[in-house]
Amino acid sequence: MGRFHRHDDGSVHDHDHDGDHAHHYDHAHPHDHSEHAADIGDMSGYETGAERVVVLEAIFGENDRIAAANRADFTAAGVRVVNLMSSPGAGKTTLLRETLVRLQGRARVGIVEGDIETSLDADRLDGLGASVALVNTGDGFGGECHLDAPMIRSVLPRVPLDDLDLLVIENVGNLVCPAEFDVGEDAKAMVWSPTEGEEKPLKYPVMFRSAEVVVVNKIDLLPFLDIDMDVFRANLARVNPQALVLEVSAKTGEGVDAWVDWVLGS
Repeated sequence: MGRFHRHDDGSVHDHDHDGDHAHHYDHAHPHDHSEHAADIGDMSGYETGAERVVVLEAIFGENDRIAAANRADFTAAGVRVVNLMSSPGAGKTTLLRETLVRLQGRARVGIVEGDIETSLDADRLDGLGASVALVNTGDGFGGECHLDAPMIRSVLPRVPLDDLDLLVIENVGNLVCPAEFDVGEDAKAMVWSPTEGEEKPLKYPVMFRSAEVVVVNKIDLLPFLDIDMDVFRANLARVNPQALVLEVSAKTGEGVDAWVDWVLGS
C-alpha cells in the first residue's frame, strides 16, 4: 500500500516517496503530513483514489479511537505520559538515562522503548529504577519507523500503570513518522542535536511543530561545530514559535535538571 497522509484540515492523501520516510506498510497506518502542501485532492496517481480515501479515513479513525482508550487508561491511573521523539543518534536514550538517575526517589517511572529491532536501548535503561517495556516494530508490526496507538495498546499489559507517576515513550528514531501518530500521550517532546544542522525545522516541520519542548542536546559539542544556533532558533520559530527550547548535554549533565522538571510537569 502507499504512504498515508492526513492534513491539518482532516483530509486524506496518499502517495509514495523515498528519503527519511521510505518504508512499506504490511499493516495499514495513517500519517498526518501537514507539511505536504501539494494539492491534497490530486489522486491522479491511483485509479481507485476515492476508494482509497474511504479506507484511509477508517484507518485514521481506528488509530484515534485506540489513542483515546490509551489516554483514558493513563488518566485513570494518574500517570503523566510523554512521547519522546528524535532522529536516530540525537541522544534520546542517553538523556533518558540521565533523567532516570535524577528521578530515583522522586517519581515512579515507566519506559516504553520503541525500536525496529534489538533490545540495545532498553538494556541501557535497565537497572535505573524504571519499569522498561520493549516494543520491536519488526516483531509483528511490519518493521514500522514509529510507534502508533495500537502498538502502545499491545504493550500496556506489561506496564504497571497503577504503580507509576510518569511514563516516557521513547519512540523509534525518525524525524517524520513518530510525530504523526497520537498514542495517547499528554505531551510530545523531541530531541535535536546541533550535528543535524540548523535547517531541520524547515525540512521536517511536522516533527518540530508537534513538540511542546525541543531539547537541544549535545551542547558540549557546539564549540567544535560549524552551526549557527541563532539561525536554528529562527527556523524553529517559523515552524513553532510556542516551543520551549531547553539546551542540555546528556553527556555532561548540563541543563538536564530543567528537562527533568518539564517531564514531571513542574
